[in-house]
Amino acid sequence: MSETTQNRAAAPPSQSSPPPAPDPAVQKRRNNRMLIVMLGAVFMALLDSTIVNVATPTIRTDLGTTGSALQLIVSGYTIAYATLLVTGARLGARNGFRTMFLFGLITFTLASLACGLAPGTTTLIGARVVQGVGAATMMPQIYSLIQLNFAGAARARALSLYAAVIGLGVVIGQVAGGLLVSADLFGTGWRPVFLINVPVGVVLVFAGLRLLPQGKPPKPKGLDIAGLLTLTASLLLLVVPLVMGHEQNWPLWMRISLVASLPAFLLFALVERAVARRGGAPLVPGRVLKTPGLMSGASANFFAMAGYAGFLFAFSQHMQSGLGESATRTGLTFAPLAIGVATGSLTWQKVPERLHRPMIATACVAAAAGYLAIGFDMRSGGHGGIALPALQLVVGIGMGYITSPLLTVALAQVKPADAADASGVMTTAAQIAQVLGVAAYGSVYLGAADGRPAGPSAHAIFVTALLVTGGALLSALAALRLPPTVPPVHRVP
Repeated sequence: MSETTQNRAAAPPSQSSPPPAPDPAVQKRRNNRMLIVMLGAVFMALLDSTIVNVATPTIRTDLGTTGSALQLIVSGYTIAYATLLVTGARLGARNGFRTMFLFGLITFTLASLACGLAPGTTTLIGARVVQGVGAATMMPQIYSLIQLNFAGAARARALSLYAAVIGLGVVIGQVAGGLLVSADLFGTGWRPVFLINVPVGVVLVFAGLRLLPQGKPPKPKGLDIAGLLTLTASLLLLVVPLVMGHEQNWPLWMRISLVASLPAFLLFALVERAVARRGGAPLVPGRVLKTPGLMSGASANFFAMAGYAGFLFAFSQHMQSGLGESATRTGLTFAPLAIGVATGSLTWQKVPERLHRPMIATACVAAAAGYLAIGFDMRSGGHGGIALPALQLVVGIGMGYITSPLLTVALAQVKPADAADASGVMTTAAQIAQVLGVAAYGSVYLGAADGRPAGPSAHAIFVTALLVTGGALLSALAALRLPPTVPPVHRVP
């Protein structure tokens, strides 16, 4: 054997050398771009939950839909989205967060194209349901990806931006919907409300393929088919009548469905306990629910988001039906609210960490005061004058100081292995809150408006504001039950 061959044989293989550590600056830029992709998807999904609201009169005229069909066009998305979020979270933990995020994004984009090209009511309803399935598959993966790819201050910033986009998406949907419908681009009427998602979705898909990290979770979890079926059935029994009840005048089957949802949820709890006893992977593990701060944070977020979504719905109805404002003017009325949400979401971290818990409770009280003042301001039947934008700004800043820090505080002690399940719990709670908020507060508004001979809409928005104020105060009480800020030495990395 030659000396060269001997030297080559003695040389260590090149693959045994550890890979060079990534440049921190390069990694930071990549993470920032990855975050832009994920937040773009969040914004698109949440935009679609409200953007269609102001387009419904035009859709009804163009397609000749009935009131019931129009309600399904609006709520089909919400029903599918709300009922499948936990399922989407578990699919991500099983098949990979990147894979399921991109699958959901592609599904959502194609369904948006189908909505925009829909020739009739049935196609539009079906495409809206598929949109909701795509959003439910995509959205739970985002928190898991943030939890696994960001740490420390970078994670807190990412969660703040995530919460800001959640708050802004609901509001900007109203503004964008009004502008797009009023513009009537190329004579397409309501269709750009959906078609606008297509180019954005295509860009996000290609960017996600390039930027999102590869790989599956280290320990994929079982699918828990029994848990998925019982939870989905329970949520459908609850959500469908709440979304469609007022429009359908609460027929008997809807009332039965609501009552049946309670034993259905109890059955789900029993199924999950049985799965855990057999050593399986329950859909909502008990240890996740016992994480300090998770349930208190989910409760506070539930009351806050229910009131926020319900008040947006009622106020939009008041502006258009009660005051006769156009879709564009109604949408632009919410601009101060959007500015407030963005301001609060991006500045709360300047508050000392030891004050985060009382800060959240104080923000709930501030939002409650803003809702109450708006109710009194609009009670006379006027447009609110110069006080209205200032009061909306107060509510928006309050919501920014609620939702963003709640996510950070409530999820601070969640282990990376439980990120998908915790994400499913928090996201589902927030989405169900919005569904229940619109259904409950919306029914209060519509019922009060129907029953008053004089100034019905003004009276209805006042009554609604009183109840939303109470919900915001309940959010403050739940926030006070959050655990103290976790010292850095004990915080989960």
